[in-house]
This record gives sequence, C-alpha cells and structure tokens, in this order.
Amino acid sequence: MKIGFIGLGIMGKPMSKNLLKAGYSLVVRDHNTESEAELARAGAVVANSAKAVAEQCEVIITMLPNSPHVREVLLGEESIIQGARPGTVVIDMSSIAPLASREFHQALAKKEIALLDAPVSGGEPKAIEGTLSVMVGGDKALFDKCYEIMKAMAGSVVHTGDIGAGNVTKLANQVIVALNIAAMSEALALATKAGVEPQQVFQAIRGGLAGSTVLDAKVPMVLARDFKPGFRINLHIKDLANALDTSHEVGAQLPLTAAVMEMMQMLRADGLGDADHSALACYYEKLTNVEITH
Repeated sequence: MKIGFIGLGIMGKPMSKNLLKAGYSLVVRDHNTESEAELARAGAVVANSAKAVAEQCEVIITMLPNSPHVREVLLGEESIIQGARPGTVVIDMSSIAPLASREFHQALAKKEIALLDAPVSGGEPKAIEGTLSVMVGGDKALFDKCYEIMKAMAGSVVHTGDIGAGNVTKLANQVIVALNIAAMSEALALATKAGVEPQQVFQAIRGGLAGSTVLDAKVPMVLARDFKPGFRINLHIKDLANALDTSHEVGAQLPLTAAVMEMMQMLRADGLGDADHSALACYYEKLTNVEITH
C-alpha cells in the first residue's frame, strides 16, 4: 500500500520513518526541503504538493501544527481534496480543535473522501520509538481498516468515538499533562526552597501515588537544565487554547487549565516559547528565586 505523509516536523519525521520500517511505500511532502531529502534517503518519494500526494495515494496522513495548516492542506490551493479520488482516506494526526475536525469531515465527505481524526501523545521520544498513543475519532469500520497503519507508529491505538472525539480526547490528555508538569514544578520548587535535594524528592515519591509518566520523563530534564523541545511550550499553548475554546462551547469550566495557560504565556513572553514544556519549572524558579537542579 502506498501512503502519503504530509508534515515532517519533530513528530512527523520519525513517524514517517517508522512507516517505512514497517514496509509501507511512502510519498511525502513538507515545506522543509531538508526533511524531504532525509526521507528520500530513507526510501520515500517526495511530491511537490498535497494535491500530488493525493493523486498517488489511497491513504494520506497529515501531521501539522494547527487547524489552519490542516485546512490549507485538506481544502486549500493544490490540496488533498483537489487530487484525491473517491474512497481516499485521510488520517489527520494533528492536534487541532474538535469542531475543525468535524468541519473538515463534512467538506471531504462531499467528495467521498473519508477522514479520521487521530491525534497522538508521547512526544518526540515515543515518536522515534514507535510507541505513541493514538486516540481516534471517526467511523469504526474505517478505524478497523486503518488500524495496522496507525499501529506501525504506536504502542496504543484506541477508537474513542465519532469524528472529533479523537481531538477531544487529546485535549483532555494535554490538560492532564500540563497540570502534571505544573504540579511537579511547584512541588520541586517547594522542596528546593526548603533545602531538600529535588533529586532525592523525585526518587522518594516516584514509586508512590504521585509517580507518573510525566514525572519520570520531565524531572530529569529539569534537573539537567535540558529544555530541548520534545514538545514546545508554544504548541502546548495552542492545545490549551483549543481546550479552553472547546470548554466555552460545551459549558465546562477549566480553572486549573486557565491558570497553567497564563504560566505558559509568561514563559513565552520571556522567550521560552520554543523550549520544552518542562520549562514550566522556570516559572516557579522565577516566582521562588531558586534553581531546581542536581
């Protein structure tokens, strides 16, 4: 099967490489010609537009920053809708607003193009390992048909409901991750200010109820002052903005999410928008006048 892959960023590039490793033929497209060249060296074919990708592939994966980028690739000039044949399947693995997914689904359906919204969680390390968590919205029969393709990039692929449900699930995930990192940072700032080694606190609590995947992944980064992005603050701001917008649409109040959003906005104003979201610790360091380190 020939698969199209549009969007070769921090996540998309390793995800597409895992599809190649799984034996799929790949046609790729990205604005970054270096990323395209890297995939070409790995065995992919490079196309010069989303339309050209769609003309060659029966399944197309998109992995893009936000709703406007997905709209352009799906419905804009030289887009998928212009090149795809009836029966083509688009798997949008971007993290976007659920209402946007539903809008795109309706527009594509008029041309008999099917859509799954299938955002992922796990960051760059799990994208490289091929152990991402994928949360999928859309027709269940279509999900079953595309399961093995998604599983080639993931450790977990779960159908969560109708179109848009994947992105609702991803927003819930991003709320939990953001609040976990903030809680972790607040606790480690307290320990440091009180004169207790944060590394020892981490080792003491990680096996108990406070332990989590977030704790294991992000505390070592903070202690090493390593804020190289696995997932950028700017992207998490985008996700929390989508979560807050969705919450207003459905009438669900998210006061803790709103508070963490303001922390991230301050960090972006301080020039840390492209840092990993573990840099939330820097907000607390500034607040308490300590450095959380070894």
